[in-house]
Amino acid sequence: MSDAIGFVLLRPYWLLALPLLAVVAMIDAHRSRGLAGWERAVEPKLLATMQRLGSVVPGATRRKWLPIFIAAPIVLALAGPGLRDSNPPTFRNLDGIVLAMDVSRSVAEGGGLDDAEAAAQLVLQRAGSRPVMLIVYAGDAFVATAFTSDPEALGSTLAVLDAETVPATGSRPDRALALAGRTLADANIVNGDVVLITDGDGIGPDALAETASMREAGVHVSAIFVEPTLRPGDMPAPDPGGLEGLAEAGDGFYAAASEPWTVAEGIGQRAASRLESSDYAVLFVTDYGRYLLILALIPALALFRRTS
Repeated sequence: MSDAIGFVLLRPYWLLALPLLAVVAMIDAHRSRGLAGWERAVEPKLLATMQRLGSVVPGATRRKWLPIFIAAPIVLALAGPGLRDSNPPTFRNLDGIVLAMDVSRSVAEGGGLDDAEAAAQLVLQRAGSRPVMLIVYAGDAFVATAFTSDPEALGSTLAVLDAETVPATGSRPDRALALAGRTLADANIVNGDVVLITDGDGIGPDALAETASMREAGVHVSAIFVEPTLRPGDMPAPDPGGLEGLAEAGDGFYAAASEPWTVAEGIGQRAASRLESSDYAVLFVTDYGRYLLILALIPALALFRRTS
């Protein structure tokens, strides 16, 4: 995209067709010279005799240029001439999603982290235009990424999570839920979804209380159960029942990380419906190329002229 004093060509590479168009026009005009190429097909003496007798009426050479006059505005239209809008309206989505990822030892070293990351990626894919943020937690909870509408940026962060991401030992989903609630409130999200991805360790009265508080604020809490494949002796037992109860209390969805479609599809069906004006400036260009097509219609009318 080229830019000069607010004037923009959205597809400037189409201008390369103009010199090619000029070369084709010159070659065609040189070959036809008003007789549509008959001077090359008829013996010169015979053609001269026919011209003296008035049997040859040269065509209008200018009609050979009509296709050029039609094609040139079309090429310019395809180049996409436009003007920048200095003050375009922009909006911010008020329907957000918070992913709360458990990276405690029981998940990270229990062999379930890959399934957890894959489930989180699926939720990202189904988020649509809703902004998503990531919280990671173990013995404490931290914001890993701010709200973003770029799933690739957040997906790259998910891919590097491990047992060393959060130094605090233990598993405190209540702190993750509390942080999610505060972040949603600070961002003025009026219809949020929180997705807790964990093996269920630490689900207790505190976590259920945070869930109830968010439910009263209009936030849905869903849960994805990560089943460990390894069980070292000091690891706590997984608690899928407690996690399912938390999702029920949060009016959300529940699924296993190996089959997370219930959560991903359920959240994806809650289409973004609340917007507000945003202070962020965006690049907005009005394409005026379509109006150049009117210039191509003017010489095109000559093609329909009846000739005797």
